[in-house]
Amino acid sequence: MTTLAIDHVSKNFGGVSAVSDISMQVPAGRITGLIGPNGAGKTTLINLITGILTVSGGSIRFGTQDLTRAPAHMVARAGITRTFQNIRLLAEASVVDNVMIGFYRRETTSTFASLLGLPAARGETGTLRARALTLLERFGMAHLAEHEAGGLAYGHQRRVETMRALASDPALILLDEPVAGMNDIEAGELGQIFAGLARDGMGVLLIEHNVRFVTSLCHHIYVLDSGRMIASGTPAEVVSNPAVIAAYLGT
Repeated sequence: MTTLAIDHVSKNFGGVSAVSDISMQVPAGRITGLIGPNGAGKTTLINLITGILTVSGGSIRFGTQDLTRAPAHMVARAGITRTFQNIRLLAEASVVDNVMIGFYRRETTSTFASLLGLPAARGETGTLRARALTLLERFGMAHLAEHEAGGLAYGHQRRVETMRALASDPALILLDEPVAGMNDIEAGELGQIFAGLARDGMGVLLIEHNVRFVTSLCHHIYVLDSGRMIASGTPAEVVSNPAVIAAYLGT
């Protein structure tokens, strides 16, 4: 089982500290929460983990791999994937085609073979399509496989982005506000899927503003405010912490 270990990580933009001295762990087979008010530094931290931003100080390890200054493609190769706050789909492509994009790390045939439509490439495409349809079944969206992704309701687009991230068969997935804009029923359905991923051994880092959703799913929660860690613990410990209450509601 592989654990993501973040040790005293900081990020400075000029003289401004975006995140400062952050330490946390995201173990396999667990849903770990990361919450905080707007501007707390949550997305900055995710961008550091995934190699989009460069760490100013501290270290990031995934199991035995040092990812502190690894570029994004090396982080993905290590088995870490993510979703984004702003949905990034190919709007005119079908739902199943959007999900299939996520299998890029599993492709073995060359681009040249695919362009020529050689038997090996066609066979691999068929296999990946079948795997994509299996994901669609799991997310309750098989009936929408051929719909244009851009024509889906917002909540369904969120699901497509999550499936695309899962298509790379990651060991750890970072979910950046995956239920934003969803009602309680839609969020609850997606939450059950996330719980299933953890039961299957995947590490899940859940970044959300919906505190009720996070506390219902997570085993351990970290809280950021103004780039600093102000609390961590079980859901019960975190929601009763005076510093957390002040960060969300004011003093």
